[in-house]
Amino acid sequence: MCGITGWVSFDRDLRSASGTLDAMTETMSCRGPDDRGTWIEGPVALGHRRLAIIDLPGGRQPMTVRTPHGTVALVYSGETYNFTELRRELTGRGHEFTTGSDTEVVLRGYLEWGEALAERLNGMYAFAVWDGRHDKLVMVRDRMGIKPFYCYETPDGVLFGSEPKAILANPLARARVTTDGLRELFTMVKTPGHAVWDGMREIEPGTVVTVDRAGLHRHVYWRLETRPHPDGRDATVARVRELLDDIVRRQLVSDVPRCTLLSGGLDSSAMTAIAARQLGEAGESVRSFAVDFVGQSENFVADALRSTPDTPYVHDVAKAAGTDHRDIVLDSHALADPEVRSAMIRARDLPMGFGDMDASLYLLFREIRAHSTVALSGESADEVFGGYLQFFDEEARAADTFPWMVRFAEHFGDDADVLRPDLTAALDLPAYVRRGYDTAVADIGRLDGESDFEFRMRTICHLHLTRFVRILLDRKDRASMAVGLEVRVPFCDHRLVEYVYNAPWSLKSFDGREKSLLREATADVLPQSVYDRVKSPYPSTQDPKYALALQGHVKDLLAEPAHPVFGLLDRDRVLRAASRDVPQITQASRRGLERTLDLALWLDLYKPEIALN
Repeated sequence: MCGITGWVSFDRDLRSASGTLDAMTETMSCRGPDDRGTWIEGPVALGHRRLAIIDLPGGRQPMTVRTPHGTVALVYSGETYNFTELRRELTGRGHEFTTGSDTEVVLRGYLEWGEALAERLNGMYAFAVWDGRHDKLVMVRDRMGIKPFYCYETPDGVLFGSEPKAILANPLARARVTTDGLRELFTMVKTPGHAVWDGMREIEPGTVVTVDRAGLHRHVYWRLETRPHPDGRDATVARVRELLDDIVRRQLVSDVPRCTLLSGGLDSSAMTAIAARQLGEAGESVRSFAVDFVGQSENFVADALRSTPDTPYVHDVAKAAGTDHRDIVLDSHALADPEVRSAMIRARDLPMGFGDMDASLYLLFREIRAHSTVALSGESADEVFGGYLQFFDEEARAADTFPWMVRFAEHFGDDADVLRPDLTAALDLPAYVRRGYDTAVADIGRLDGESDFEFRMRTICHLHLTRFVRILLDRKDRASMAVGLEVRVPFCDHRLVEYVYNAPWSLKSFDGREKSLLREATADVLPQSVYDRVKSPYPSTQDPKYALALQGHVKDLLAEPAHPVFGLLDRDRVLRAASRDVPQITQASRRGLERTLDLALWLDLYKPEIALN
C-alpha cells in the first residue's frame, strides 16, 4: 500500500524537473512512510512512497525491467490478493522473479499480458506503467474504486497521483474550483470521473487509461452487469459463505501485524469471526479494535438511526471469537480539535466530510497504527447485501432520486442551512442531483420478465454499488492512509459483488430483514445477540460538549468577517447556528457548524481559486 505520482511530458526531457517530481512525491509521505523512490527517463517521471506490507526488503519502487526495445517501469499502490497464483502462472511462462512482492507480479504480468492484465487481478489497486517500448503510459484502477487515482491533462501529456495534492504540487496544475466543482462538493451524488478540481479527473473504477502522443484513451475492463441468478436460497447462502471464507483468507496475508475493525454490527462481526476461526487453525488470534465515546455506553439515547450502542455487541463478538480486543474511547475535546479537522481536510483534499464521524475514524486509525499496519474492515457490506434503511423505506424506494438523499437532511443536516442564498440559487443543487440521477440509472440492465419491483430494487442496489459506496471507500482510504494504515475491504471483492448483486431482492431479504444472505451465511460464527441485532450505522457522539466546542470554534471564525469562507456562506445563518442553545443542537443541526469549519480550513490550507460561471 503506497502513494504514487508521476508526470509525462512528450515535448521535453524531465530530468531537469527532478525537484518538481520530489515535491509531488513528498505529498504522499503519509501514504508511504517506509520508503521513497523516484525514476526519470526522458519524457517520464515517476514517484513512489511505500508502506511496506509484503516482502519488506524486496518491494521497492519504482520497479523497472529493461527490454531490448525500451524500459518498462511501474509505480503501484494496493494489494493483489491472487498474486501467488499469477506468479505461478508467470513462472510457468518463463518469467524469473527476484523478489517475493506482489508488485513484481503486476510488473511481470504487464509484460506478459499488457493492458489485459487488469482483468486477471483480484485486489485493490491503482498503478501506472510507463511502457518505453511504445512510449505510452498505462494507468489502471481496481474494479470497485477502493484505491484512489487522479489525472490532469497537460498540453503535452499528463500528471497523475493517488491524491489530488500530488498533482496540485506541480506548477502546471491550477488549484481552481468552478461552479460544477462546488455542486459536487455540496451534494452526495459522486459523479463518476469528477474530481472537483477544475481540469482534474478521477480515473474511474474498472478502467484503463492510456496516454500516448495522440492523447488520452479510456477502456472500461469491468462494470457491474445484470445476469440471471440460477441458485436457490440454500445454494446462494452456501456460495456467499464459500466466497467469504476465500476472501478473508486471501486478505489476511501480510508480513506485518494485522487486525480487524469491529463495530458489533453484522458486517464487521462476521468478518472478524471468520478471520478468528481461520487464524485459530494456525494457532494465532485476531487483534480487534472498536471506537467508543466517553460516557456513550452508559448514557446512550436511541434515535431514528441508532437504537442500541455498539459496545455490548462488540464485547460479545470479542468474547465469542476469542479476539485480543481493545476499545478506543474518544472524548469531545479530541473530536472537536481543529488539528484533527485539519488533518482530515488534508487527507481528503476537500471539505467533504461527516463531521465527528470523520474525526473519530481518523483518531481510531491513528491509535490502531501504533499496534498494526493492516486492518480488515466490514465496509461496503450494506451496499452489497442491502443493509441501509433506504432499502426498506417505501418513500426512498419510490423516489425519483438517489435513495440515500431522501432522508439525508433529516438525519445529517442540509448544507443550504448556511450557504449564501445567491450561491444556493446559482448552484441549483436539485437540478444537479436530477441530472446525476438520470445519468446513473440510464444503463442499468433489466432481465427479461423481471418485475417492476425487482427491477426497482436492482436499481437501488446498483446506485449504492456504483455511487454511494465510492464516497465511503474514499473516506476510509484517505483517513487510514493519512496515518499509514492499510485498510482492506473484503466485502468489495468483485466476485462477491457480482454474485450478490444478481441475486433477486426476494433472496437478499428472504426473512424480511436487512442483509438476510450475510446473516444466514455466517450464523454459525455469530453470537446470538449480533445475529438478532438491527442495523446501526457508524457511531456518532451524543456528548453536548462536542456541539459546544464547535460553537466556540465557529464564533472565533465569525470574529474574522473578512475570511474568504463568507464568500460562500451566509454570515447571519452561521451566527444563528453558533448561537443556538446546545440542548437543541441535534446531529443534523451540527452539520452547519461542521461544514463551516471544514470550508474555512480548506480555504486556508489550499487557497483555491473559486470561479463561479
